[in-house]
Parts: sequence; structure tokens; C-alpha cells
Amino acid sequence: METMEKQWYVLHTYSGYENRVKSNLESRVQSMNMEDYIFQVVVPEETVNQVKDGESKQIEEKTFPGYVLVEMIMTDQAWYIARNTPGVTGFLGSHGGGSKPTPMLPEEVDRIMKRMGMEVARTDIDVEVGDEVKIIAGAFSDMTGTVTEVDHDKMKLKVSIEMFGRETIADLGFEQVDTLK
Repeated sequence: METMEKQWYVLHTYSGYENRVKSNLESRVQSMNMEDYIFQVVVPEETVNQVKDGESKQIEEKTFPGYVLVEMIMTDQAWYIARNTPGVTGFLGSHGGGSKPTPMLPEEVDRIMKRMGMEVARTDIDVEVGDEVKIIAGAFSDMTGTVTEVDHDKMKLKVSIEMFGRETIADLGFEQVDTLK
């Protein structure tokens, strides 16, 4: 049962091996030409202040020790490569016996990425030419406009906004807008 959709999955690793798993998996992806199936490998971390010997310094702390997030298309080969990366003990949400794991919910991914200060690029959007959208990121943030063009392949759209009494076209990524439907 192969799905050709890019989704996020959680890899379980030996504790303390998260960064090693990330670099091992990234090099396996390249050496095995899997760039079209395994896209991003993320170790969820956040910056925290640590006071040690009266000195405060910022350190990166793992948000979910023992876990690595991977954005991939779950094919048999991609599953096999990720699953058999040194340091990986398995996929979270897998029921053993070679069964494919359950992907993360988009809102879970968004929440984790936002905590890390990363934006998740939205791969598709339900808008058509003529729809009103609210811009949520970038120079035109908080403005609304009308979609004039949608490019699903490049994940971009053109939005007509009014600025200084004139109509201006903004080139935006899908992740920079929210639908007003």
C-alpha cells in the first residue's frame, strides 16, 4: 500500500542518537538516490536559557528526546531505508510486522515547527483565481487580497492587494496565505 503523498513521520531512535540518525539518514538518502522520496529530517529542538555557575547561556534542548521527524513519501524502499538507518529503533505508529506507520497530523507538524521557529511549507492550497485570501507572513502580512494566479507546481500564487490606493501584485508561497473560506 504505497501512497505518493509527502507526509511527516516520527522515527524512534536510541536516546542521544538523534543528530547521528539525522546525518546518517541524510547521507543514505543521497547515496541511494532517494531525494524524491525522503525530503527533510528534523530533530525537534528549542532554545532554552540555562543557568550554570551563575552564568546564563542559551542552549539547544531536544523537545522530544529519542525522536526524529522525517518528511517522506512512504514507499517500500523509503520505509526500508529510514527504518534500517543505524540508531533507528522503528517508526512511531507502526504496528510491527513490516506495517507502514501512521503519518503525523498536519497540525502536529505545524505546532512543532512553530515551536522551533520553522515554517512548514504548505504543499497545496484550496484556492482559485478570484478567491479572497489573508496574507499571514512576509512584507504584506495582515493584508487581504484577491488571488489572480495559482501555480501548484511551484507552490506559489499571485495576489492582488491594494497599497497606497493602487493595485499591487504580490508573489507569495502557499504557506504565506490563509484562505478566507
